Amino acid sequence: MNERVLASLGRLSEAALRFERCDDVPQGGVLCALPALLVVGLLREVRTVFTWPKGYYPLETVFLSLSFLALARVSSLEALRYEPPGEWGKLLGLDRIPEVKTMREKVEVLSSQPGKVADWSRLLAKEWMGEPSAEPGFYYIDGHVRVYHGTEAHRPKAYVAREQLCLRATLDYWVNAMDGRPFFLVTQELNQRLIETLREQIVPRLKSDVPHQPTSEQLAAQPRLHRFIMVFDREGYSPEFFAELWRERIAVITYAKRCKRTENWPVEEFIACDVGLVNGQSVSMRLAERGVRLSNKFWIREVRHLDEKGEQVGILSTDWLDSLEVVAAAMYARWCQENFFRYMREHYSLDRLVQYGAQELPDTAEVVNPARRTLENEIRRTRTTLSRQRALLAAGRFPREISPEKAATFEQKQGQLLEAIEGLCAQMDQLKARREQTPWHVPLKSLPADQRFTRLRTEAKHFVDTIKMVAYRAESALVGLARENLSRSEDARSWIQQVLRNSVNLLPNPAQQVLTVQLHPMSSAVHNEALRNLCQHLTETETLFPGTNLRLVYEFLGPA
Repeated sequence: MNERVLASLGRLSEAALRFERCDDVPQGGVLCALPALLVVGLLREVRTVFTWPKGYYPLETVFLSLSFLALARVSSLEALRYEPPGEWGKLLGLDRIPEVKTMREKVEVLSSQPGKVADWSRLLAKEWMGEPSAEPGFYYIDGHVRVYHGTEAHRPKAYVAREQLCLRATLDYWVNAMDGRPFFLVTQELNQRLIETLREQIVPRLKSDVPHQPTSEQLAAQPRLHRFIMVFDREGYSPEFFAELWRERIAVITYAKRCKRTENWPVEEFIACDVGLVNGQSVSMRLAERGVRLSNKFWIREVRHLDEKGEQVGILSTDWLDSLEVVAAAMYARWCQENFFRYMREHYSLDRLVQYGAQELPDTAEVVNPARRTLENEIRRTRTTLSRQRALLAAGRFPREISPEKAATFEQKQGQLLEAIEGLCAQMDQLKARREQTPWHVPLKSLPADQRFTRLRTEAKHFVDTIKMVAYRAESALVGLARENLSRSEDARSWIQQVLRNSVNLLPNPAQQVLTVQLHPMSSAVHNEALRNLCQHLTETETLFPGTNLRLVYEFLGPA
């Protein structure tokens, strides 16, 4: 009896994977990423963490399907309806890939299990943080704003730097490695600020999950030793927060606030230093270093970079162990995270909705008081008007030679300006007095029903984002291999994208327990040679296709 019929009758646990010989399967190059996906941890512990009901599609097939679709740049689950299901099924060992409705149902089954997606994501993050790295112990934190254009949820506004507008949005804080590879993300439904998010959610998780932290005895014996280093932008500047973190022996690196308004250091203090960047390059920078005392009397380390224009960029750090070259390189490596956001938006559709619908927020949640925001806007407008009136008053000059009539008119205008200024000053004092009695935050339940914020459903979004993190890490691993075989290392990522889009021939040999993946030639001899080397390296991994005993063998069909 057909397996699909058995599955519909509840008499089949899952379908058996069977590969058939086929030629020119489109997008088959995604199979080149399978060894990297498995090494990164795509299927690790999924059977332990998730509960999977009986049905036609195995659990591993859903994870592989979502990963392959992400690597093939299929922008959303809805876009799957425009993909050939039979061709994708050949790559999975099935008759067809799950269609849109079925895929949504499978994602809903996985994401609706309470806490399971978070547990799986946390297991992966702990494993990734424990991987060997050239610069271990650095964790980059930055916010990414996901604009919401729908109507079902009532979202607060956030400033979107790439559009220079305040729009309804959800704010995600990402934690990444120095080279931009992601560890995990935290979603803030009410768009809390960075310091609040660090204090309440990110720091406790890092303290719990970061591996190889020094013991209490080691910290006590070495006063300058730290647990790990967090790197963030000026939004996290707070002398009190820096001191609070250092009491936990957590170091920070961030930009100095208002460096341009402070006195420049003498040029003689700056020395030429060779700074090693995260991409392996070395550049010369003119750096200087001092110890400075912040407003709360907390001593901190300041490293300044003198650029080619003569401007000084200040970097604050409580990392007392690393050299000033390492501190400067760590701060400027923050752009790898910005590049990661841009790449994920363009290639992995990071901002796309995965799940529709809205949910109520807890009544006890603290939100910005609309009355306080209105007062702040009024004070800002009044201050602008007051500055303009004072400028007009100061610009008025009594001419030396003037008729009595014009003198009277001049004095009348100046008097009117002075009277308006006095009225604005009184109005400003009243507004400030009202502001003092108006709290910044109020409980959500205190707002009228039509002003209460709601949140988007995030379970499926978190699950799919974790799959995309795995896919990006697997792609980055292939990029690392490609750089060893390409003369232009900067072309490695675009070349890997071409490989993933390549057509393949599939030649299964159950007797020898081998599944041969044959890749077609590319556009140049250099790329063909790199592809031949990549196939050899992937074959040496001796990867088994999940759910089968078939070992993957990669062959290049080009000329020898």
